[in-house]
Amino acid sequence: MAVTGRRCAVLGSPIAHSLSPVLHRAAYAARGLDWSYEAVEVTEDGLADFVAGLDGTWRGLSLTMPLKRAVLPLLTDLDPWAAVSGAANTVVLDGDHRVGHNTDVPGAVAALTERSSGPWTEAVVLGGGATAASVLLALAELGTHRARLLVRNPDRAAETLAAVHRHAPQLPVTVGLLGEPATGDVLVSTVPADAQTPELLATVTAPVVFEVLYDPWPTPLVTEARRRGATVVGGLDLLVHQAALQVALMTGAPGPLAAMRAAGEAALLDGTR
Repeated sequence: MAVTGRRCAVLGSPIAHSLSPVLHRAAYAARGLDWSYEAVEVTEDGLADFVAGLDGTWRGLSLTMPLKRAVLPLLTDLDPWAAVSGAANTVVLDGDHRVGHNTDVPGAVAALTERSSGPWTEAVVLGGGATAASVLLALAELGTHRARLLVRNPDRAAETLAAVHRHAPQLPVTVGLLGEPATGDVLVSTVPADAQTPELLATVTAPVVFEVLYDPWPTPLVTEARRRGATVVGGLDLLVHQAALQVALMTGAPGPLAAMRAAGEAALLDGTR
């Protein structure tokens, strides 16, 4: 049985837009837990001090940009996905133990397979950060044979390429620049909505489009994908699945997926957080 009165939070910068508090609080309500979950603005420079100041009431942290990689030196252990991806979006706190997990990878697998049956043979990923690495690892699990990473600066894709090589050395990943043709069975976008220019959208022809953003929604990419009749996997799909896994890790009880999704959809509709 879960301990009562525990504290959890999502950390990042910027963080005011985060839907994570809505999802986790919905899970606590559905499970009858008197836990709290808040959004806290924390930069990379402030992360170590924030973590060092946590007391025994704290049970878990969710991490978003730009902290998924920055948190690793502060942890005592990593789950296999965090270790191979070089990023943790979840920290479970137990006394002096801080265990990092990456629920983005299994969350992405669940989101993709919920909306589409594939094939996933050839993939294109826009952006080269921690989320891109997690989705590439998810695609490797789904049987992707070839992948192309399109980025603004190829030098910043090095950590993502290393993560894929550690887990799936058989998966060739080539690197190109944003704006090059983005053809394949599935396209994943991890770039901001304001970077989704008409010129960029004109390069996208994949039948399955995975937009990891959920706010703003729909993004220009989603609008264009729907116009073309593509299958859309949304950022809320990813967020709900990875958050349900976080709830399970933090509370010991399965995350109530339907209740969390309903809460997230309602919050996006009325603009509350």
